[in-house]
Amino acid sequence: MTAEPTTAHSSRWPVPPQDGYTVDDLFTLPDLPPHTELIDGSLVFVSPQRDFHSTMIDLLVTGLRSTAPPEVKVRREMTVVLDRRNGPEPDVSVVRTEAVTGPDVTRYQAADVLLAVEVVSPDSEARDREAKPHKYATAGIPHFWLVEMTGTDQHPVARVYELDPVTKAYALTGIHHDRLKTGVPFPVDIDISADALKEL
Repeated sequence: MTAEPTTAHSSRWPVPPQDGYTVDDLFTLPDLPPHTELIDGSLVFVSPQRDFHSTMIDLLVTGLRSTAPPEVKVRREMTVVLDRRNGPEPDVSVVRTEAVTGPDVTRYQAADVLLAVEVVSPDSEARDREAKPHKYATAGIPHFWLVEMTGTDQHPVARVYELDPVTKAYALTGIHHDRLKTGVPFPVDIDISADALKEL
């Protein structure tokens, strides 16, 4: 009698439907990796985080929460439903308090999001800079921040955008080095310097 051959690792990848996945699939398919996103009906799996990505999210969440008014909540890495074929997961979101209906909430609707923030990673650069901002703007999210390391000195920079109601596209309202200070969606003053990151 011979034993059946075994493999050290076997995976069964889901076969996508002809018209792509929907947001409902994102929450019902079994065994999806954590932080899977849905972009244009396709599942996007996230690579392991780098230290900059994780610590910058911590800085932003702490800074936003320190000045957030009672009518909003700050959330990290939660799915935002833009339409039936798009459910991205911004690194940080500012949502209306009434949208936080309990501890079992798994997603927020675009209409409840005031700010979406993406911290750029090498594997998500094109999505964070091009695909996601366009989709957030089309869905009517009024504010968008893009945060990344730039230059050979690895210096953090945050680009702040506001939705233009005429063009339905984001307009750049500021580029911030070391300190992210803005009055919208509420007064914010966050130290995003390399030194602040090192302290975490």
